[in-house]
Amino acid sequence: MTDLEFSCTGVRPEAYGTGPTLLFGLRIEESDHRPVHAVALRCQIRIEPARRTYDQEEVDMLADLFGEPGRWSTTLKPLQFAHASITVPAFTGVTEVDLPVPCTYDTEVASASYFRALTQGEIPLLLLYSGTVFTGREGFRAEPIPWHKESTYRMPVQVWRDMIDAYFPGTGWIRVRNDCLEALRRYRSRHALPSWERVFTDLLEAADPQGRPWT
Repeated sequence: MTDLEFSCTGVRPEAYGTGPTLLFGLRIEESDHRPVHAVALRCQIRIEPARRTYDQEEVDMLADLFGEPGRWSTTLKPLQFAHASITVPAFTGVTEVDLPVPCTYDTEVASASYFRALTQGEIPLLLLYSGTVFTGREGFRAEPIPWHKESTYRMPVQVWRDMIDAYFPGTGWIRVRNDCLEALRRYRSRHALPSWERVFTDLLEAADPQGRPWT
């Protein structure tokens, strides 16, 4: 049985992707240094929020995901981040590859909402591996990657911020129901507002006229 060991060596934003993408560096080692013809690799990535601490600003921003801090002992559960796959070329012994992981900035998605709430530090990730190994010194055979293969990595929050800034510099977006969007469009037209930013700042000021300035 071919025995592969996996580790994550780093992560960086994809500079020229068609959408927000992180490149996870993976180191793969075949324990007996037998030749591997190829690997059809699948990777599931989870966030493990209980494996880090949070400052007060982060606690406030995470209330929509985990509730009040007094409940975090039961609500701070792993979050699904991404599924990704790659074909690893032939190697003998050890190889290193980049695993492209498409990301979303949709704050309705739990992982994106979690990332956006963090101000500093690292994001604890668990990478779970599966797939098929094609190997054999004489001949060709296919073997499954055991389900227990995994590795951990602590991704700096700044890596996520750098990726988002590269694809959405100085901006963000939200998703709303069609009826809500139509109501916002009518409000914008009725008040002859020049931009969507002005729509939101007007509504925020109307809701909290004594609060912080929004413009």
